[in-house]
Amino acid sequence: MNIIDELDWRGAINQTTDLDGLKKLTSEDKISLYCGTDPTGDSLHIGHLIPFMILKRFQLAGHHPVIVIGGGTGAIGDPSGRKSERQLQTMEQVHHNEEALTAQMKKLFGTENFTIVNNYDWLSKMSLLDFLRDYGKLFNVNTMLNKDVVASRLDAGISFTEFTYQILQSVDFLHLYRHENVQLQIGGSDQWGNITAGLDLIRRVEGTEAEAYGLTIPLMLKSDGTKFGKTAGGAVWLDEKKTSPYEFYQFWINQDDRDVVKYLKYFTFLSKEEIEDLAEKVEKEPWKREAQRRLAEEVTKFVHGEKAVEEAQRISKALFSGDVAELSVDEIEQGFKNMPSVDVENKKENIVTWLVDNGIEPSRRQAREDVSNGAVRINGEKVTDTEAEVDPSTHFDGKFVIVRRGKKNYFLARVK
Repeated sequence: MNIIDELDWRGAINQTTDLDGLKKLTSEDKISLYCGTDPTGDSLHIGHLIPFMILKRFQLAGHHPVIVIGGGTGAIGDPSGRKSERQLQTMEQVHHNEEALTAQMKKLFGTENFTIVNNYDWLSKMSLLDFLRDYGKLFNVNTMLNKDVVASRLDAGISFTEFTYQILQSVDFLHLYRHENVQLQIGGSDQWGNITAGLDLIRRVEGTEAEAYGLTIPLMLKSDGTKFGKTAGGAVWLDEKKTSPYEFYQFWINQDDRDVVKYLKYFTFLSKEEIEDLAEKVEKEPWKREAQRRLAEEVTKFVHGEKAVEEAQRISKALFSGDVAELSVDEIEQGFKNMPSVDVENKKENIVTWLVDNGIEPSRRQAREDVSNGAVRINGEKVTDTEAEVDPSTHFDGKFVIVRRGKKNYFLARVK
């Protein structure tokens, strides 16, 4: 299957500047293509991941992906999708973010058949006069005003700085066309105006026969109409310090049946046959949630590696069964990050007194009743003796005590 036909089957094409020409080009030869990201933060989130998954598919099909870290454009600010001006970052912060994003991209794309560049390297060498004479002269203000990215901001106002963003991104496309043989730019649906501006520039400078294309990906929405990638706790990040691999895994495994097949197409490299088989299981055996498990495994493996998948599954199994004693300190940090927690003293204490004093039980009477009835587990072990003691130093390097009350209520006691 041609890569463009595959993307079409996966529902990953929103617009192309020339679909037939792009099919022909990618069928006859291996091409270089690019996608960019500005270093507005020090991590991508899963919403950002979508166009880079497309870039990865091209890489796996033998094409050559080029990723642009926008150290230059990131210092300006892309107005796309915004209602107001971005707060400009210090160059120190921009450079920190560049380094972090570069490391993430290398982890996703490896080291072979892959190029990563920073547009600061060429944009910073351009003088104001060069910019105005060599590029500004080639852009018609009326055309720029009609681009959605600018038109949507006219009522609220847009600075000259952000207004010129599409020129800088166009310069990127021209530079990569000349120096990296890039013929295709990929981006989200909000990048259509910037991409077509770049194509216009290439043809003005290189001639109307210059072979270059643009492709955008649809805006990802959940079945309920809300934006994909957000949770009650905020964005789901690729940086494991912001979103732990366990949380990342749980995000995917908890997806709605109505969305899971779409996400399998977008976010995994499973074949058409595998995905169709999983889609059939969603229809016939939805309670088994096999599609969700496979989705969680595949995306977590791609972003964090096989070991992270194994850890996430071990944490999930332990929390479900209550057998938490074998979890590592790191796994406890991941699995209990959003559960109720309390700081406790590192001293032995009667279990009833300990439970009440640390706010895990509301009263001594209730604590005695729950312990006697076998409803309390300490570090995975059922305790039924109301005279038993809790010793915080005995498990998990003396850092934690895990309490389960009933079947689902967990508490994490952090030892001071």
